[in-house]
Amino acid sequence: MATPHIESKLEDIAEVVLMPGDPLRAKYIADKFLTDVKLVNQVRNMYAYTGYYKKKKITVFSSGMGIPSMGIYAYELFQFYNVKKIIRIGTCGTMHPDVHLLDIVLATSAYSVSTFPLLFDGDQEREYESSSSLNQILLENAKEQNISVQKGKIITSDVFDPYVDQEKFLSCFPKEEFIASEMEAFALFYLAKKLDKEATCLLTVVDSKYEHRSLSSKEREKSLDDMISFALDALV
Repeated sequence: MATPHIESKLEDIAEVVLMPGDPLRAKYIADKFLTDVKLVNQVRNMYAYTGYYKKKKITVFSSGMGIPSMGIYAYELFQFYNVKKIIRIGTCGTMHPDVHLLDIVLATSAYSVSTFPLLFDGDQEREYESSSSLNQILLENAKEQNISVQKGKIITSDVFDPYVDQEKFLSCFPKEEFIASEMEAFALFYLAKKLDKEATCLLTVVDSKYEHRSLSSKEREKSLDDMISFALDALV
């Protein structure tokens, strides 16, 4: 069993996948949080690992950056490897005054001006929802662990928005209350809907329109670790 981008055997991939963008973050997660870990993909250095978290088989598979890269890996995992659930984890920026640096964001939907759905299958919707059942599990888990989660609509962009004029950037989107911006979730949510699978997205806020301070490496690591363990607990 192999695809143009994944060399894994069918049995190498779990039914549930945690999907960071960065291949080295996938390695970090596998080393720190999983047991009995096996490297199952390294084509194009897009590392994937399968192991166990609290006796549950989990695959951590990197997606790379941007909608096209996420689209390739999410499609192949859903379509050819029988993956049922994917939780994307990553970082984001915020344009909302009530969302702060290091907050955890749960995306209820992703809006984009990308032509990915149009080119994929002629679909022209601009917004796709995440899995309500996965979101409910995450929110219940957050309540049990006393973890604060900001939930709401996010923007998926083809540009790294801190590099562009914010007013021009936001003028491309409806005047709705978006709480964060990132670069991959739209493709994941679209494919999950198209292929009758489940997907959602957890993000740690690392850039803010309203807060101008540098985050220390320790702050980033702790916040990301909290989000990772939170997501893993939901998958089991």
